[in-house]
Amino acid sequence: MRISVRDSVNPIRLAIVAGHPVQYVAPWFTQLAREEGICLKVFYLWDFGVAEARDPGFGISVQWDIPMLEGYDHMFVANRSPDPGNHHFLGYDNPSLSAELKAWGPDVVLLMNYAFLTYCRLLLDPRFWRIPFLFRGDSHDLARSRGPRLWLGRLLRRLIFARFQAFLVVGKANGAYYRASGVPLRKLFAAPHAVDNDRFLAAAAAARTQAGDLRQQLALAGDQLVVLFVGKFQAIKRPLDLLEAFARLPADLLACAALVYVGDGHLIEPLRARIAHLGLRNVHFLPFQNQSAMPSIYALGDVMVLPSQSETWGLVVNEAMNLECPVIVTDHVGCGPDLVIPGRTGWIYPTGDVEALSRSLGEALEDPERLRAMGVAARQLVATYSFAGVSAGLRQALAALMGRASSHR
Repeated sequence: MRISVRDSVNPIRLAIVAGHPVQYVAPWFTQLAREEGICLKVFYLWDFGVAEARDPGFGISVQWDIPMLEGYDHMFVANRSPDPGNHHFLGYDNPSLSAELKAWGPDVVLLMNYAFLTYCRLLLDPRFWRIPFLFRGDSHDLARSRGPRLWLGRLLRRLIFARFQAFLVVGKANGAYYRASGVPLRKLFAAPHAVDNDRFLAAAAAARTQAGDLRQQLALAGDQLVVLFVGKFQAIKRPLDLLEAFARLPADLLACAALVYVGDGHLIEPLRARIAHLGLRNVHFLPFQNQSAMPSIYALGDVMVLPSQSETWGLVVNEAMNLECPVIVTDHVGCGPDLVIPGRTGWIYPTGDVEALSRSLGEALEDPERLRAMGVAARQLVATYSFAGVSAGLRQALAALMGRASSHR
């Protein structure tokens, strides 16, 4: 059911404050700008992803090759931090943001973060105390240890979250995180995490052809099953766990499979050294791939593994599932409770348990027909995690907020 916010003559003015253009989110902004009854403007605090810049995780310079700023009103607010970025509290220092926002005159402000100087400054600014604030994040408690730090963090979040009138919930673990931080149910609105499904589906046919070319490039046999790792080669992603689990496969499964690492990062040399030590000849590397090339990467894979120590969501899972690639994830990956149905769309194993990962890999590789059926089920499930669903959740939140505002006039 479509929920009306305001008519096109008098639309609600929605300001979104985001750290920098993100390849997963920018296409949603483009679609949201076309929504009837919403006048959108995005205020960016940094130009990473638009201007070429070094990504410390990949260890290379990155500039995304899909449109990041087309189809929606936006501006870059001057950032005076000497070291801009989301790797430390002072990385977003934008003193003029409040004035820029006030001049535009929003009815509602949606924040995509709060844990940086600029956001804290905005939340405390009395000029905005009468303007409803929404929040959309993807944090969870799946990887947090019990103890004083957990309870102290929840207490601090209770104070911060009291400033927001509504929250867009991206998944089950994220919803539990808000509830544990004292957010009442009436403030929570489901807006499941999504990627640009349409782009991946439109590219699927060509991607399968390109995946065939990649198989030839890597000298893979026609019946060889491909295990994928896609991401940064850094400790929190635990790429070495996957290598050790792959090496422990039964000899017959190991002989008919290949492990392909796609990405870059400081662990690439330790990975190569361990591969040499293990004497593995069926482990391959592909360099960092930009967004337009990713459909062919997922089409290459028969199963993708995300062995992360901590992952707020794992949007590579959404992407892989669009290309009918089932997944294996740890129990610290935020999308696990939503997208990974054990034995149907993938597997979940305890973080750091290499033996459990190896068993999941073995179960995946021992039955190629079942694996293909799981890929189809994965695509069908991820289709329900769409930008339309994110927008529907936002519209419900806006309708509730505007209703409350009207009742207080």
